[in-house]
Amino acid sequence: MARADRLLALLQALRRHRYPVTGEALAAQLSVSLRTLYRDIATLRGQGAHIEGEAGLGYVLKPGFLLPPLMFTQEEIEALVLGGRWVAQHGDAVLGAAAREAVDKIAAVLPEALRRNLDGTGLLVARPSTDAPAGPDMGPIRIAIRDECKLVLDYRDAGGATSQRTVWPVAIGFFEQTRILVAWCELRQAFRHFRLDRIAALEVSAARYPRHRQALLQAWHASEGIPAQ
Repeated sequence: MARADRLLALLQALRRHRYPVTGEALAAQLSVSLRTLYRDIATLRGQGAHIEGEAGLGYVLKPGFLLPPLMFTQEEIEALVLGGRWVAQHGDAVLGAAAREAVDKIAAVLPEALRRNLDGTGLLVARPSTDAPAGPDMGPIRIAIRDECKLVLDYRDAGGATSQRTVWPVAIGFFEQTRILVAWCELRQAFRHFRLDRIAALEVSAARYPRHRQALLQAWHASEGIPAQ
């Protein structure tokens, strides 16, 4: 775990305890050594966290410690909230829940004035159209992309003909009315774009594809004439 992530996890762990919790319990919860825990507590104290207690007695975080408000401008907060709300409406169930949780975490560490602005922002996201074409659960596809695993698809073309494709998933494109899977197709030996609503069935293969996804993504950008990111 990166140090910044570890410090945040320690803060979250302390917030969950209203009464002092021992260093041994915190270290076990975070899977770190006791020495690392003591060093992290000293770092948080140096950054302004009001952590009371000491070794052998336990630690408690007093209310009121916030992440520095200058971490986000008002426009950055609005952008994050708008993006989170869009994903909550247009992503799959797991991704939508994660987006809502992320917005709640942002709200929890904002000063009161900024939190009121967040709650009352005038940037809204429309619900997806009820007649938008359905598609498979994106969860397994996202996992295959993340783990660089092959997908086996039963795919219908525009004329209704079905074929089975083994593909190397690279990305999902989110458009207003449809979702597009960008993948290298072993049958065509080229990049292809598969509409999710035309995927009749899919299986995540245990086999990993032979190239790194980042290299494939760069190759797809080049094939489409998209400037390097």
